[in-house]
Amino acid sequence: MARRRSPNVFGLAFLDAMTCGLGAVVLLYMIINANVGVRANDLHEDLSAEVDRLEEEVLEGSRNLVRLRNTTEDIDDTSRITQGLSRRLLETLEAIREELATYENTTLARREHLNKLKTDLKTLEDKARRLSASQPSQETPGDRLRTFVGDGDRQYLTGLKIGGERILILVDTSASMLDATIVNIIRLRNLPEARKRKARKWRQVVATVDWLTTQLPRSSQFQVYTFADSAGPVVPGDTGAWRSAGNRKALDETVDALREAAPAGGTNLYAGLAAAAAMRPPPDNVILLVDGLPTRGAREPSRGKVSGKERLKHFDRALRAHPSRTPINVILFPMEGDPMAASAYWKLALATRGSFLAPSRDWP
Repeated sequence: MARRRSPNVFGLAFLDAMTCGLGAVVLLYMIINANVGVRANDLHEDLSAEVDRLEEEVLEGSRNLVRLRNTTEDIDDTSRITQGLSRRLLETLEAIREELATYENTTLARREHLNKLKTDLKTLEDKARRLSASQPSQETPGDRLRTFVGDGDRQYLTGLKIGGERILILVDTSASMLDATIVNIIRLRNLPEARKRKARKWRQVVATVDWLTTQLPRSSQFQVYTFADSAGPVVPGDTGAWRSAGNRKALDETVDALREAAPAGGTNLYAGLAAAAAMRPPPDNVILLVDGLPTRGAREPSRGKVSGKERLKHFDRALRAHPSRTPINVILFPMEGDPMAASAYWKLALATRGSFLAPSRDWP
């Protein structure tokens, strides 16, 4: 009988199963390893991108830090310059204060010296007044009907010839008598008449006429004429008539009428001298108050502007209307822009045996 084999647990089927299991493990490992590589690559790319971004931020921060350092250095430089300027300004201010203190002391000393001189001058004036009072008067007592009180006790050597039997005071009342400058004349001529009467130059003219009326001989006759575009007596209705210088009421009325006048219009010297020549009997002494050469003549002007040569022509033609034997005493209140006026009126006074006066701003 044949012998039976014992069973073998490590048969072909078992080896097949083990091989399949090992293959499955290897396959699983390969699958897991492949996924791990893909995920590692993705993670590496993300981390690289983050690193690049951080590097850019670091570079930008470095550049900003450089800019901040440069700005800080500029601010420090500016601060140092400002501090230096501040110190110099403080030093300059201190020097100015010291200089002002010196000037104040000097000004105080000068002021005290000026006050002393004023006191000495007042003392001398009092002595001169007492000496004058002790001298016999050369004037006729009571010869002056009117008085004129100016500022202070100033006395002026005028040289005016206020004499004669018939004295005519001829006053320029054109717009230029408002001021000595062209700009102020243009400004004032458009104001109301009440404001024009308060103009400083015009008030000086009125004060001059007021002073002249106090110097008229009591036995003479007088008249005050005004001229601008036309000429006529300052008191309406007095055309060609003479007034008595011994009549206090007539003197006051004439000066009051002139105070109510307001300068306006152009300067027509021809009209003023023609009106003087038409008086009967004519004046034997003329006192002319004017500030410049005429801007108008016997004829109406063809244009608004008048040149210097034309003004001289108007002046020469105006003299033809004046009797050559009558003296003309000129009181000139000069204005800017008319340099030939002083020479022309001085020659007029010299030719007629009169006097010429250009008063100061505080006269009379």
